[in-house]
Amino acid sequence: MVRDTILILEDDEQSRKRLEEILRGKYKIQAVTNEREGVEILRKQTAILAAVLVNIMIPARDGFKVMEWLSEKKFLSRIPFIMLTTDMTVELEKKGYECGAVGSVKKPFYPEVVKQLVENMIGVFQYKQQLEVMVKNQTEKLQKQNAMLKVMAEKQRHAKEVLITSLSNIVEFRNLESEQHIKRVRELTMCLGTSVMKLYPEYKLTEEKLDTIALAASLHDIGKIVIPDNIILKAGKLTEDEYEVIKSHTTKGAEIIEKVIHLESKEFCDYAYDIARHHHEKYDGNGYPDGLKGEEISIAAQIVSLVDAYDALTSKRIYKAAYSTDKAYQMIITGQSGVFSSKLLKAFTEAKGDFVIIVKKYCDD
Repeated sequence: MVRDTILILEDDEQSRKRLEEILRGKYKIQAVTNEREGVEILRKQTAILAAVLVNIMIPARDGFKVMEWLSEKKFLSRIPFIMLTTDMTVELEKKGYECGAVGSVKKPFYPEVVKQLVENMIGVFQYKQQLEVMVKNQTEKLQKQNAMLKVMAEKQRHAKEVLITSLSNIVEFRNLESEQHIKRVRELTMCLGTSVMKLYPEYKLTEEKLDTIALAASLHDIGKIVIPDNIILKAGKLTEDEYEVIKSHTTKGAEIIEKVIHLESKEFCDYAYDIARHHHEKYDGNGYPDGLKGEEISIAAQIVSLVDAYDALTSKRIYKAAYSTDKAYQMIITGQSGVFSSKLLKAFTEAKGDFVIIVKKYCDD
């Protein structure tokens, strides 16, 4: 069923009619003046409501009691509630958000502002719900796989296999990277990390930490599952706006790891979050999303950044052919794929031969 209706709960006739004028056309409008009528529509028409615009100060049973009741009945988790405000105090507005409202529209109403705000809030809310459903489905699938794997393997090996299976299922769902890509990233991360560990003890890397970092590196691009197909699969040059959307996979990936993926190991989750968010940061500060510079970037994120660049260069992508391993090495050393630290480049040079072996071992069919 299509969510194409907006419910307006506003006792002020002028404001109510103004909102109807602004939003009618793109949405069907249901407008009521009191909470009793509003609750009745919510009960009967939940499935078609795209949003509810509500005057928090409308005469009701007891101030915010209606919002609290709606929250208890799970209406606010299914439909975005947007507050209509005039001179509301910060405390009252804060209470509205605590009850579950997702945003506010201030009076007087300016048509373009109202349209954009409502559209943005509906879009964000729907994205959140779609993400939750997608992850829930994947989680249910993985839980079934976990039960089988517990019988077949020891706990540590089992945890790793579950994670790789999880990633493979999600990637397969969007048809993004190959299974070989994930294996290369893990092996290359372990290889480069080992070189860094031997050359630079100041980073305090250990084999155990590297094993965790390499496993966490498997999730570096998980944020791409929420990038639209028309952008992620585009063969031609991206527009500036499209590139900004692509760049958002770092923050969205970190959000997924922080809010959705729950594993016993805090160390793993911390590495996975850091790597997902920061694997496109550059040593000179010209990366994204946070513009980190130098050693502000963790050594784990630095390692995966170089590995990701190398794998992208040596792999065939929808928008380019694969470069040779020698060409990829030269492009990274000369800074054509972004600036890396001199320490990391030395470690990369030491591991160059092993990188070639890994690429050949896990080449795409």
